[in-house]
Amino acid sequence: MVNPRKTYHRILLTGAAGGLGTALRSRLLANCEVLRLSDKANLGEAQAGEEIALADLADAAAVDAAVAGCDAIVHLGGISVEAPFEAILQANILGLYHLYEAARKHGVKRVVFASSNHVTGFYKQSETITADHPARPDSYYGVSKAFGEDFSRFYFDRYGIETACVRIGSSFPEPKDRRMLATWLSFDDLHRLISACLSTPVLGHSIVFGMSDNAVTWWDNSRAKHIGYVPQDSSDVFRDAVFARTPAPDLNDPAAIYQGGGFVKADPFKKA
Repeated sequence: MVNPRKTYHRILLTGAAGGLGTALRSRLLANCEVLRLSDKANLGEAQAGEEIALADLADAAAVDAAVAGCDAIVHLGGISVEAPFEAILQANILGLYHLYEAARKHGVKRVVFASSNHVTGFYKQSETITADHPARPDSYYGVSKAFGEDFSRFYFDRYGIETACVRIGSSFPEPKDRRMLATWLSFDDLHRLISACLSTPVLGHSIVFGMSDNAVTWWDNSRAKHIGYVPQDSSDVFRDAVFARTPAPDLNDPAAIYQGGGFVKADPFKKA
């Protein structure tokens, strides 16, 4: 069970129409009196306790209006896959600038930023890394998340806006493949982690790996003890089923060598 506290009056959730946004929409109301949902895609009708604020992250005025009146932000918005740099630039880099500028103007002092394991995707799967290891992004997408981590640190040092940069692994109902046995983050553990980031007394600027309590992992999360996140789920219960339905990896394949998996060889210029 997740037992969050209603720490805030109004929380803004960006990217609310996406997969993780949809999962959190039904959960984050436990953390606030009002949950303001934002995306450029259709969010449907507002339910009890919800507000809708449609906004393209590249539109500074729309982002400013979405942030106004909020006490905290959970920022999932932007492009979540590899893409040409021009698209990444608008959504993930310029959009992040708009978000933090709006937070500064409106006095928002805490942000949970959905970073990504692809910030460090070019470390090998044979390695265990901490948040202190230098970034080794595996894609334009990973580069944008590394930018977000540095940009949010600047806004903490300069303006005192606390941020948790959550390097999300693979958050799905269950692991899809063998790689995800190391990177999996259940939806409930995602909520537990975000709740901890929102409620810990002193957050500062923190980098946290977003993972469940998996036996196999490439990430040491010990530097995040001050946040108080205690995962309750594990990919281990899916291990036998995943092994049964997936082939053994080709150890010469870069996707099996590096932590970023398929992102290390994704072609952002290839048309679908």
